[in-house]
Amino acid sequence: MKSTGENHSLLTADDLYLFNEGSHFHLYDKLGAHPATLQGVEGTHFAVWAPEAEQVSVFGTFNHWDPARHPLHPCQFSGIWEGFVPGVGVGALYKFHIRSRHHGAVLIKTDPFARLNEIPPKSASVVWNLDYTWQDSNWMHTRARHNALDAPISIYEVHLGSWMRVPGEGNRSLSYRETAPKLIEYVQRLGFTHVEFLPLMDHPFFGSWGYQTTGYFAPSGNYGTPQDLMYLIDQLHQHDIGVILDWVPSHFPTDEHGLSRFDGSHLFEHADPRQGLHPDWGTAVFNYSRNEVRSFLISSALFWLEQYHADGLRVDAVASMLYLDYSRKEGEWIPNRHGGRENLEAITFLRQLNEEIYRRHPDVQTFAEESTSWPSVSRPTYAGGLGFGMKWDMGWMHDTLEYMALDPVYRKHHHRNLTFRMLYAFQENFLLPLSHDEVVHGKGSLLGKMPGDDWQKFANLRALFGYMYAQAAKKLIFMGGEIGQWREWAHDDSIDWNLLQYQPHQGLQRWVADLNHLYRTEPALHEFDFDPRGFEWIDCQDVDAGVISLLRHGRTPQQHIAVVCNFTPVPRLQYRVGVPQGGYWKELLNSDASMYGGTGLGNLGGLSAEPIPAHDRTHSLAMTLPPLSVLFFKAPS
Repeated sequence: MKSTGENHSLLTADDLYLFNEGSHFHLYDKLGAHPATLQGVEGTHFAVWAPEAEQVSVFGTFNHWDPARHPLHPCQFSGIWEGFVPGVGVGALYKFHIRSRHHGAVLIKTDPFARLNEIPPKSASVVWNLDYTWQDSNWMHTRARHNALDAPISIYEVHLGSWMRVPGEGNRSLSYRETAPKLIEYVQRLGFTHVEFLPLMDHPFFGSWGYQTTGYFAPSGNYGTPQDLMYLIDQLHQHDIGVILDWVPSHFPTDEHGLSRFDGSHLFEHADPRQGLHPDWGTAVFNYSRNEVRSFLISSALFWLEQYHADGLRVDAVASMLYLDYSRKEGEWIPNRHGGRENLEAITFLRQLNEEIYRRHPDVQTFAEESTSWPSVSRPTYAGGLGFGMKWDMGWMHDTLEYMALDPVYRKHHHRNLTFRMLYAFQENFLLPLSHDEVVHGKGSLLGKMPGDDWQKFANLRALFGYMYAQAAKKLIFMGGEIGQWREWAHDDSIDWNLLQYQPHQGLQRWVADLNHLYRTEPALHEFDFDPRGFEWIDCQDVDAGVISLLRHGRTPQQHIAVVCNFTPVPRLQYRVGVPQGGYWKELLNSDASMYGGTGLGNLGGLSAEPIPAHDRTHSLAMTLPPLSVLFFKAPS
């Protein structure tokens, strides 16, 4: 059995031209392994980009791993090698055998476009199809409003391998299909609008959490097949839950079977280690100046959106892409052609990426994890921005966690940590992240960061979540934070669900659920998350009392929510807060309510605004502020 050659090509002249030009964004339809019937013959078409190879063959279970049996053929001058192997079908294992022009080196490589790979530490690719009958048409037709900038977006961040495990079966992770009903029930009960999965793309080292990706077109086989992942996403959609996938175009691992030195040359990565090696992670950095690399990565992004119906991509480590000197000392980086530190090729790539995504799928969102003050990350490319839909507000996260970790007696000296974000809050479309990165590597859990005795720790964490939901921005909470896990996240263990037998943990979980419900049902808390019309301080200067108060506004007149936060353990009686109108202001939520684990101190369901001026307003509320609490009041309509 031999390859039948170029007559069975799936690649047209246009494909080759667009690929080499850097504007072919559906490469997954052309490269890799594609079961097909060509000229009446059933088999699989293989194609791989290896321009510095002098010989390429495909070998696997179908030819007893003999690299001499099925050589591939160069496809004009594109750098692509291809061939059709009769009789090869779904389930066959294969790799590419590459003899390089560079010193005749021989490389054994996994398919960069594989749709499925063996479970690590094995590394063969698997011939597979993506046949699946989707049942989520209702969601897909209406998801634009679920993902809109004025919609409530509250994200539950999940590492699938450790969200829930099966103790009786060796503490194994749940599969994609096993996860579906459990995750759906949980997310619906807690009121999150979206789930964000840490990278589900194939990765050789489980401890990288998916951030060291080798399979840019293959879901991790640890949890099942491509169709199993499709089923999980399909089921989430059928229950009106959006799905965001974490995606890593910034770097990749140097495992021998992966992308690194793929054809004996630095094909996907920069050759110079000052550009091509990431000093923090020991990983390779993509060469964004190569047209074919940009085609590869943008094709990957669109693949997950189109083939897996993802509703958005969270792009990891954007800051490391933007700066040539990121994490590098003087002399360890190469300036751009203007002598600056900006990575001009990466900027071009990110703009092109977002343009292509939004042009084809205006109803999805892209999220940038960008930790610096780079301007206009979430502004359109035509206005000079990078074109992302939203940006993670890492500054808010650092400032707020630093403040909350302090003993309340010292907080008055750091009051600025709470208020500073409003100086820049509307420069970007911000998402507030309390993500996995804040509860690993010795940082402790969210609950563990809080000061005081156990009661105060829970009260502080409820106050943190309450203040987060009061802010003008979208929200993200990493799994475990919502139940008050004591220990920091460990990827080899399940979340400590047993804690929910204890009332303080139950109360915290209920508080998060009620916050999500309020955020979703009150337009004033989400319509203007990215618009200064939606936020107004009442008083942000009561440093000694440790109290801040604010108003959130919606589009409709008199659509106001007042939020008052007491960040000290001292109850404040008859605390006066100015409001924009008279009438009865209903107390919607009180984090100190008994059902959340608080003292039960409050305002008996609401207060009537008195015609007593305060905070430059004609009316005011004389309220009871419980210790370490956040209160939400709704204006009379």
